[in-house]
Amino acid sequence: MKVTKWMSSVLMAGAILTLATAAQAHVNVYPKETTTGAYEKYTVRVPVEKDVNTTKVKLEFPAEVKVSTVEPIPGWTYEFEKDKDGRNTALVWTATAGGIKAHEFTEFSFVGANPKEAGSLSWKAYQTYADGEVVEWTGAPDSKTPASVTTIKEGVGEAGHEHGQPATAAPAPAQESANATGSSNTLSLVLSGLALLLAIVSMFRKKA
Repeated sequence: MKVTKWMSSVLMAGAILTLATAAQAHVNVYPKETTTGAYEKYTVRVPVEKDVNTTKVKLEFPAEVKVSTVEPIPGWTYEFEKDKDGRNTALVWTATAGGIKAHEFTEFSFVGANPKEAGSLSWKAYQTYADGEVVEWTGAPDSKTPASVTTIKEGVGEAGHEHGQPATAAPAPAQESANATGSSNTLSLVLSGLALLLAIVSMFRKKA
C-alpha cells in the first residue's frame, strides 16, 4: 500500500513538472513587471513547439503603450503596422534566413513608453510556421494559447523615466535568459531525482 502511494506521488510530481515546462514554451513578453511612465525595453521570446521552423512573428501593442523603436537582428526584417492616425499598433518580424528551428528560440526587442497609470498590459502574438499554420497567442491566462501579460506598478521615484531612459527596476533580458537557463538546469536535476526514486520504488515492489 505504501509503495502504491509513493508511486502515485511520483507520477503526480512528474505531471506537474511537464505542465510547468509546457507553460514556459509559450510566446512571452519580458519583463513581466515594470513601472508607470518608464521607457521600457521589452523582449519577445519565441520558442518553437513543432518540428517546423517559425518564419514570422507578429506582436500587437496594447493601446496604452507607445512603441517607435525596435532592435534589428540578423536573419529577420521588421515592419510596423499603423492605424489611420499613424500610431504604431503592431510589429511584424519576417525571417530571411530560414527562421527559428525546432528546439530553438529567438528574442525580439523594442522600446515602449509605458502608461502613467498602473494596471496590466496584454500582448497578443501570432506565430507563423513554415507549413502555414498560425498559432494565435491571444487567449486568457489559463488557456492553451495565452497572451503574455505585463503588470504595470506605480513608479517609486525612478529618475529619468520621463526622458526616454530605460527603467532600472525591471530585469534585463540577459537576466531573464539566465533565469530561464537556471530553471532548465533545476528541472533536469529534479527529473533525474524522480528517475532514481522510480528505480528505488521498483526495487521495493520486487522484494515485496
